[in-house]
Amino acid sequence: MYTTRERRRTVRPAAVAGAFYPADPALLQQTVEQFMEAAEVPSLSDVRAVIAPHAGYVYSGPIAGASFRMLQQLPKRPRTVYLMGPAHYHPVNGVALGNFSALRTPLGEVPVAVEIVDLLAEQGPPFHLDVLAHLPEHCLEVELPFLQVALGGEIRVVPMLFGQVDSRLVAMSLVEPLRSDPNALVVVSSDLSHYHSYDAARKLDAHFLSAVLARDTAAASQGEACGVYPILTLMSIARQFGWQPVLLDARNSGDITGDKTRVVGYGAVAYTDKMKSR
Repeated sequence: MYTTRERRRTVRPAAVAGAFYPADPALLQQTVEQFMEAAEVPSLSDVRAVIAPHAGYVYSGPIAGASFRMLQQLPKRPRTVYLMGPAHYHPVNGVALGNFSALRTPLGEVPVAVEIVDLLAEQGPPFHLDVLAHLPEHCLEVELPFLQVALGGEIRVVPMLFGQVDSRLVAMSLVEPLRSDPNALVVVSSDLSHYHSYDAARKLDAHFLSAVLARDTAAASQGEACGVYPILTLMSIARQFGWQPVLLDARNSGDITGDKTRVVGYGAVAYTDKMKSR
């Protein structure tokens, strides 16, 4: 059971506005809209999940734009988004849940699905409440303005930061909530390889993305992505439901800035419910 102090929730303030993305609301809205409008994506129905990068918008915004344009095309209705990413600043054992009432960005507050956070936390390991891990973290925050613009105001999020964890256990806990809510979405925040030469990064990222698209969790687990554990979790969930991965975009910082000495890789992948489409 949790104490009154543990159950007291506050709004998480934006930690990286003005650094990773514009702090001015009008400029932020315009920037996100432009990234999504510029993305060339296939026509897919029944998208249930995406993988998107989480670097500063100047680097990864065009690639993230492809992921969220897919969500923008979905019917506008209330949605719960299971938002997953890797913990960068505080060590996390398992999955750290954001015990907040809402997450704030310059575009407003995104409510947290607190009853789902509670249900997962009550299961115990690998889930636990950890506000401190979430407060400085950028990987979930940078996806929020895209979600706000793409899906509108009727969204709630389940904030999840991953350390090393058995992704199959996490997936098992999420299958039933996802099955019971056909409007729920999964968004995984992850960059790919880090600080290799341009050519080396392209090979590493192509190999990793090929494993993701082939639904080969063993090969993907050996790949170089900071969000490998949430990606593996999504792959396990997708296997349960028959969701099919589709590559939307794959580039690296060298493609954006022209500096190809030490680059960071970015990929955009959508998962579509082929069974539902039939």
